Amino acid sequence: MLYAIIAEDNPDSLELRKQTRPAHLQRLQVLQDEGHLLLAGPHPSIDSDDPGPAGFTGSLIVAEFASLGAARDWATADPYNLAGVYACVTVKPFKKVF
Repeated sequence: MLYAIIAEDNPDSLELRKQTRPAHLQRLQVLQDEGHLLLAGPHPSIDSDDPGPAGFTGSLIVAEFASLGAARDWATADPYNLAGVYACVTVKPFKKVF
């Protein structure tokens, strides 16, 4: 089943996000290589693909996992979460219609 991982960043976490990005992307690449990643990306703080110093407010990942527990475990172990970029993370089932 697909699951949405919706994360909200801590305030002023842009530098930490930049430092942790390679490890975060590496984990996403594994999901992609396994054919489990539907989409992933950040939420810019402003209406721009490149928000610059305005940074980001969080991230959205939609991927296939064996269970809700497996999706939560994956999200908990995400480098952004472990490093303190994320203030909170919500994981819930997602049904793709279109």
